[in-house]
Amino acid sequence: MTYGYCRISTKQQSIERQIRNIKAAYPDAEIVEEAFTGTKIERPAFDDMISSAKELKDSGEDVTIVFDSVSRMSRNAEDGYNLYQDLYNRGINLVFLKERHIDTDTYKGAMRNQLAMTGEDTDLILQGINAYLLRLAAKQIKLAFEQAQKEVDDLHQRTKEGIQTAKLNGKQIGQKQGAKLTTQKSVAAKKFILKNSRTFNGSLDDKECIEYLKIAPNTFYKYKKELRAEPQ
Repeated sequence: MTYGYCRISTKQQSIERQIRNIKAAYPDAEIVEEAFTGTKIERPAFDDMISSAKELKDSGEDVTIVFDSVSRMSRNAEDGYNLYQDLYNRGINLVFLKERHIDTDTYKGAMRNQLAMTGEDTDLILQGINAYLLRLAAKQIKLAFEQAQKEVDDLHQRTKEGIQTAKLNGKQIGQKQGAKLTTQKSVAAKKFILKNSRTFNGSLDDKECIEYLKIAPNTFYKYKKELRAEPQ
């Protein structure tokens, strides 16, 4: 079983590039998609995938999880490294298309290539060399996660500095308090509400409108409030 995990952090990003990269290398991969922002820690699709992967491995199947890059697995160095070690110890293969040097197969290779003991006093030296090689491989894995976290931290810092600079220059940041955000979706939803909601002499109740529009109840009632305040 091969999973391909794809994640985007903002609505402006496209997940298609990650899917293309994974499918090009692993055409049979089952793609798991998720939208996740740095302000949230919940990743239900990711957690479900990990649970399924562990169950399949425990039942005797070979399992591989493919990521476009290490940052898609985790942007927190400590959490990412610990999860890597957990999945590696369970025998689950991990592939990072942009950092192939930390694939679990690479780590396994470092263990297989350990120097053989001779039964002589020199084994003490060989044991030290083997321990060093394994520690070096582990360090490379940890460094990859640390670099992913650093890139995110740097981006957040640049964004923060950009906002501070804009404020100092008198620019408006974000939506003004009390202002209404108008989008094509909100305009279409309001037209539907105005035409079909019983509040405006239509035939549908609130629940039916919400189900048809597939929007959150809070959003629906906000639109209704705005419509009441507008001249019809």
